[in-house]
Amino acid sequence: MSCDFLSLARPGVQKLSPYVPGKPVEELAREFGLRPQDIVKLASNENPLGPSPAVREAIAGAFAELTRYPDGNGFALKQALAAKLGVDTAGITLGNGSNDILELVTRAFVGPEHEVVFSDHAFAVYPIVTQAVGAKAVSVPAKDWGHDLDAMAAAITPATRVVFIANPNNPTGTWIERPALEAFLDRVPENVIVVLDEAYTEYVETDDVPNGVDYLPRYPNLLVSRTFSKAYGLAALRVGYGLSSPVIADALNRVRQPFNVNSLALAAALAALQDEAYLIESRRINRQGMQQLEDGCAALGLSWIPSRGNFLAIDLGREAAPVFQALLREGVIVRPVANYGMPNHLRVTIGLPEENQRFLDALKQVLSRG
Repeated sequence: MSCDFLSLARPGVQKLSPYVPGKPVEELAREFGLRPQDIVKLASNENPLGPSPAVREAIAGAFAELTRYPDGNGFALKQALAAKLGVDTAGITLGNGSNDILELVTRAFVGPEHEVVFSDHAFAVYPIVTQAVGAKAVSVPAKDWGHDLDAMAAAITPATRVVFIANPNNPTGTWIERPALEAFLDRVPENVIVVLDEAYTEYVETDDVPNGVDYLPRYPNLLVSRTFSKAYGLAALRVGYGLSSPVIADALNRVRQPFNVNSLALAAALAALQDEAYLIESRRINRQGMQQLEDGCAALGLSWIPSRGNFLAIDLGREAAPVFQALLREGVIVRPVANYGMPNHLRVTIGLPEENQRFLDALKQVLSRG
């Protein structure tokens, strides 16, 4: 009789449901006999521009050292981040994507006796990393699809060790304005770590969304997580970073795996960080594409949640799962978000103009079938 190895896992791990990513193009092609070039993927909030020439050149230049381990400290990238953001290198933690930073926080500071607070309709990784360490997840009801910071502050107890806040939030695209964030941070006890997840901050072009870096000197319990996967277009390479006090960074580095960011990712991230023209073009494509999707949804009589990210959560006014499946048959991949408590919504990534139009045309056709 074989051993039930799952029963040997920690209780929190036994109950976990693994994170389900957006459907890959290759998988859809196999399922429906489609050609990959005929499929549009707008499911994972990826940058539609592809890597910049500077990034391609940097990766090519790193090939000669593939037999060597990467710089485990990420010296060059940390120096560049520190110079660009005006922070101390001692407060920078590099991660295998910003997901890695979220996991490091819980591994370093959270145990089974602790609680972790986050909002409903927030990033699925927050409850996953909480449950993995056996802590109690405290999901606070959302307000207008976004964070209710007053309710989240009230949910903090002596057992609370970490609070996760996404700004802008995924999958809703909602955002927290400066006065509300400041008032919340003032209320949080100094022994509770606030993780401000700013994965989409580079897409923000308005003054109503605060920059978490500005608050680091004032709040030693604040950690800001960011990624190169979105606006910088490096999702496949998995590189992110955390910004915090040196004391918090030191704790994260004690549990961080050696060489968690590979050499190609380090080289690419350094080049991407210096490629301002690419970032400007990413914002332009996103701004125009957002307007294109909003106009298209309005023409179809659909509502949506205003977004400051590179995606739009569209309310279909009915269960979204059948529409999602029908869109797959049309070669269009978007993201159903019923697992976020939003069964009537589809989250759609902003793509290139022709990709956005392909989605809108397919959605119109699917909806017309009733």
